[in-house]
Order: sequence, then structure tokens, then C-alpha cells
Amino acid sequence: MRIRAQKALTFDDVLLTPRRSAIASRRDVDTSGRLTPTICLRAPVISANMDTVTEAAMAIAMARAGGIGIIHRFMPVEQQARQIAQVKRSQGFVVTNPYAIEPSATIAQAAELMQRFEVGGLVVLDPAGRFEGLVTHRDVLLAPPAAVYVHEVMTPLEKVIRVGPDVTREEARQVLYEHRLEKLPMLDEAGRLAGLITTQDLMKAQQYPDATLDDHGRLRVGGAIGVAAGEIERAAALLDAGADVIVLDIAHGHADHCIAMVRRLRREFPAAQIIAGNVATRAGAADLAEAGADAIKVGIGPGSICTTRIVTGFGVPQLTAIMDSVQGVADAGRDLPIIADGGIRVSGDLVKALAAGADTVMIGSLFAGCEEAPGAPVIRNGQKFKVVRGMASLGAAMGRAAAGRGQAERGDGEESAESQQDWDKVVPEGVEAVVPYRGHVREILYQLVGGLRSGMSYAGACTIAELHENAEFVEITPAGIRESDSHDVGRL
Repeated sequence: MRIRAQKALTFDDVLLTPRRSAIASRRDVDTSGRLTPTICLRAPVISANMDTVTEAAMAIAMARAGGIGIIHRFMPVEQQARQIAQVKRSQGFVVTNPYAIEPSATIAQAAELMQRFEVGGLVVLDPAGRFEGLVTHRDVLLAPPAAVYVHEVMTPLEKVIRVGPDVTREEARQVLYEHRLEKLPMLDEAGRLAGLITTQDLMKAQQYPDATLDDHGRLRVGGAIGVAAGEIERAAALLDAGADVIVLDIAHGHADHCIAMVRRLRREFPAAQIIAGNVATRAGAADLAEAGADAIKVGIGPGSICTTRIVTGFGVPQLTAIMDSVQGVADAGRDLPIIADGGIRVSGDLVKALAAGADTVMIGSLFAGCEEAPGAPVIRNGQKFKVVRGMASLGAAMGRAAAGRGQAERGDGEESAESQQDWDKVVPEGVEAVVPYRGHVREILYQLVGGLRSGMSYAGACTIAELHENAEFVEITPAGIRESDSHDVGRL
């Protein structure tokens, strides 16, 4: 038994000391942060892989605002892969595999497909995969009563305006404008479909200039996996669906089975971007870095709905955990991003997390109240709330068992409550709660990033790297904490 001499601190224990600054405007700072060594976020914020926080709608909104969302893993593999694909299809210069239908299909089938995939049109391909034409929602709505089949109402190949696969964005925009088109097929020299360009996607590129995009102009998205049997197959399915990053996320990431899984992922998917965690120590970060992770997720127990520290007695206050993990990555001889996961309540916490050495932060409960979050809405005393729950809560465990997953959040092979038929043997490490409805996530992100811009100006830092260098913390007392917020006045 031993006690560390170092005092462990969290966000409320410190303030950043202001420095002389040459920054005249908040607009002069660059808030971009590294998610992995090859992926950068203009808004260094990630929505957490929780089933009441991030599914496709949240991931789309996050990426359009400059962040990224991680689709949670508490669903069947096929469903999670569909969610990834939905995000990738929501925006991009070229749709490489547009939804298709055969000319012999019925108009009713075309309408059903458009409704199911929430698209305004389909490419028409013959059984051999050759391009035959386009059928749109307008064609279906205005079809003559006697028309039954797609080939009767579609725009046939000879009437379709098309371009080659080497067309540029500006050239495509000009063709769409000149011919007043909504969809522009790309055909190769053999007349086979190479992709589809839409007016809507070109407009989205202008509407969301800070969006987090891949090399094909599509929104970036991540998917979470665990370490249980079958999770390698899950990772493969997510990568096939277009996931830009795989997040290996379990409650205690500094464990042999987690380290072994990182090594296996690196071996089987050498080109994949892998985030691993959660850890809270120098040694934990070093071991995951040495195993081949591309970024380390830090946080044991700081989340508002996590009770791990109370239930187990283990954890490290988040500010110290971030600083120690930065040192751990350096010990491993690697330059990897740190993701601060948990404890972010206000923009000042975001600034402190980044100043301590993190490159990005992951947020759960703060985003759970947003319109895009999948949590159920409830009304209390005339005010709207949304449900949020920790993934180690009793309700989350029951939900997984009811869905037939029977997989513990830890992913360590522990026996499920369903197989035990005895719920009192579940030991939750999280709670279920409600949070106020907060509107759209872009509004929350705007406030968070705005606070970060102000904070960077106080530090004289034009970039997050400079914030790391310039930051100086001062420990404060409970009186200092009270002084930091509004006081001695009545709020309106």
C-alpha cells in the first residue's frame, strides 16, 4: 500500500493565469485540434458513443459543425454499419454507390425505396449493372394513372445530361446550373455509372464551410467497438461502411484484453485510425500507445452520470489524468493526440482540458439534451427534458439484455444479467437521469468554441499547440471557486 505524494486536481480546482497577448480578435485564433495524427477537427469536440447521445442524426450535425460523432456500439452490427453509411451518404461531392433500382421494378417499389432511404431519386440500372436512366420523386408523384413500371416514368439514358468521372466541382456546378438539374450522373468511357453528383450536396458544401470531411468530401464519422468475441467482425463491418475511425472503448482500458485488442486491430487493419481507452494514468496511456493506438481516450469517472469512483473507489481527477496521460504518450516515444472524455460542463472546462494537454474533448450529458440526441424526450412541469444514461447503468444493462446482446459494458466476458436471470447481481457504475432540452447541437458547439476562442486569446495562443505551451495553472480554494461565478446578485 502506498499514497502518491502528488495532489490530483480537476477542472474546478484550478484557473488559468492570463498572459500578455498579441491577439486582437477572437477570430484570429485557430481552434483546430487533432483527433488522430491524420484527422483534424476545426471544432475539437466529439459527441460520446452513448446510446442516448450519438446515432446518425447527432453524428451528421457534429461533423457539419466541425466536430465528429462516434456511433455507439449497443446495437446489432448491421444496424451500426447502416448508421455509419447514413452519415457518409448525407453529404459529399460524389455519391459513389447511389441507391439504384431496375427498370422493371414498379413505381410503388421506387417510392418505397425513396422513402426508406430518405432520398429524392434513384439511378436506374439494368440487371447487368448498366446505367439506364434516373427516376425521381417528382416522376413518381406525377406518374400517369396507367403507369406501373419504373421504365415508363424514368428519364431514359438518351435524355440524361451526364459528365465524365474526371469532372471538377466547379464544372459540375456549372452543368447543374446551365441545365437546371438536381442530379448529375458520372459515367465512365464504357457507359457504366461512376457516381452521382447532386445539387443538394454542392449546396451543403457552401452551407457548412467548417464541416469535418474526408478526402471524398463526405462527412467523417466514427464507430465504437468493445473487446468481446465478434468485435473484430464489428470493426470490419464499420470500416467497410466507411467509418473514418474505430473507437475501442471499455470502462477500464488499461487491461490486458484491451491492449491485446489494440494490437490485433492494428495487425488486421493496418490503415485504420484507432482510438483506445479509457485510461487515467501515465502507464495506461503509454501501454495503449505502444500497442498501436492512434489516439488515447482519458477519463475514469469524471462524467456527470458515471459512478465508477463511488462504486469502486478508483479513478483520477480529470485534469491530473490528462496531464499524466500526456506524459505517458511521451514515455512511449509517440506523438499522439489525447482525448479528454468526461467532466465538460462549460466552455471553461473545455479550455482547461486542452490547456492541460488534450487535443480534443468528448462530451456526453451536455449533448444528450440536444434535438439530435436519440434519448427519449419527457415533459415535467411544462418543461421539456431528454433522458440520458451511463452505459454502465442498470437500465443500459437491461436494455442490452432485452435486445439479445447480453454483453457487459466492460466487454470482459462477465456473465450477463439475462443469463443469470437475477438483476440484483448487476452492479451499476452509472445512473439514468434527465437533462434540460437544449435545442440543436450546433448552438451548443458555437458557445463552446466561442469560449475556447476567448480562452486562447487570454493565453496569447493562436493554436491549441501554443495553448499547450503557454498554459499556466493556479490552484484555487473553494472561495476562489465561488468568486469565479456570478455572486452577490440576483440573476434575471
